[in-house]
Amino acid sequence: MTFQHLRGATALGLILFALTGVPVAAQSTGAVTIVLPEEPPSLEPCDAKHSSIGRVVIRNITEPLTRLDPSNGEVIPVLATEWNQIDTDTWRFKLREGVTFSDGTPFDAKAVIAAFTRLDRTDMVCNTKQQTLGGIDLTVTEISPTEVEITSSKPSPILPTMLTVVQMSSPSMEVKGASRAPIGTGPYALGTWRAGQDITLDRLDGYWGDAPQVAKATFVWRSESAVRAAMVDQGEADVALIIAATDATNPDIDFAYPNGETTRLRINTSTAPLNDVRVRKALNMALDLDALKPIVGDEVTRAEQLVPPNTLGYDADLRPFAYDPAGAKALLEEAKADGVPVDTQIDLIGRDGIYVGAAEMLQAMQAMWAEVGLNVNIRMFDTGNWLRYQNRPFPEPNVPMLGQDQHDNLLGDASFTLFNKYDSDGVNSGLWDEEVDKLIATGENTTGAERETAFKQAFARIHDDLVADVFMYHMVGYTRVGPRVDWKPTIAANSEIAIADMKLAE
Repeated sequence: MTFQHLRGATALGLILFALTGVPVAAQSTGAVTIVLPEEPPSLEPCDAKHSSIGRVVIRNITEPLTRLDPSNGEVIPVLATEWNQIDTDTWRFKLREGVTFSDGTPFDAKAVIAAFTRLDRTDMVCNTKQQTLGGIDLTVTEISPTEVEITSSKPSPILPTMLTVVQMSSPSMEVKGASRAPIGTGPYALGTWRAGQDITLDRLDGYWGDAPQVAKATFVWRSESAVRAAMVDQGEADVALIIAATDATNPDIDFAYPNGETTRLRINTSTAPLNDVRVRKALNMALDLDALKPIVGDEVTRAEQLVPPNTLGYDADLRPFAYDPAGAKALLEEAKADGVPVDTQIDLIGRDGIYVGAAEMLQAMQAMWAEVGLNVNIRMFDTGNWLRYQNRPFPEPNVPMLGQDQHDNLLGDASFTLFNKYDSDGVNSGLWDEEVDKLIATGENTTGAERETAFKQAFARIHDDLVADVFMYHMVGYTRVGPRVDWKPTIAANSEIAIADMKLAE
């Protein structure tokens, strides 16, 4: 995009701001404006592990019992002040006293029970329970108003880490559908949500922790990276999240950081022709993913498993599939000779704005697959409709399908990835394999070297033997931060933007 085009896009943004009433950041004393790539589908606390929701909700409106320090991975207190393990299945947590939700409801043991009960609802799939907690059932028992015991349905040696993803929400919240009006204990409360325009959060008086400097935060969304970046330049926004590497041109205000995300295409391994491992290998071998890096950023690295290298269970011995279109063609010809319908159309379910360059990446991959004889049809959806294809029961279960996916494991343990993504009972899994299931169960029930070895063996089987994914990249994020705000993104910024951490320039 040329400078003239950028100026035009910015001018259009200014006109839109004037028409919609969105505040201009530079004119908002004590306020910040954050521009996101997409509007969240809801603000449901039990769905806050969806990054589009978490960036607004987590540590702003709602808080967990514990959280991870992004600088060292240590579990630190939030709404729980201390904890200890009673036995292999049970932990006891002491709750912070004197805390209330923004609606005045006290935070106590009964509130914790209500928040965990919210995870088990049947009217919707709560991704915190199904995708992050690995399907483990957690039972909360009140010991006293300020103390609870949490018992897991199977041994959970890292339960305090697991609880960092569970948001405490007010018992007064309606348990019906995905909420658009969350109530939490955080330093901010929802002000307004003007659908299609903006979301505002207002600072709460009487917050139990340190009072944040920022009095008001406005979240807006623009799908184009260049527009988001330009809005910071023009003072229309203070923070522009997830900008393209090609737009991160100012080292003084553009920050690159490993964002914990790994990209893949999930393969529905149960439906022909994708139920043949030769076809799945051909899907990988047909792609020159090193050549495609500039679409998403030159700093990304090739992935061969769905967790980054700093995760317990990561297998450093695995290697990405090499680009080999001739080998891919040979595998497809062999499969076709055996009666596999390799000419069948394969649908690829994509999501608008899942990461910068996502649509362009799929189009480039589609062309490479066509060169080896694969017929892949791209179907792009907005976030809400894409989510329908993420979790079981899958729509169109008998259609051969690939699913565009981006997964973050910010908690440092492969258990937060393996069950949900690959277990036969995983809500987001396209794989059914008894050996993988056994390895996952072995790892989850142990600690130390035995846990790490089991997880490594699972990743090796998933990659080498089963080829369960089209493996893509370990991603790098870019965020632009304007001069009015003293704040730098960390790996946590992929799924949460803690406004209380921001300081305003004098």
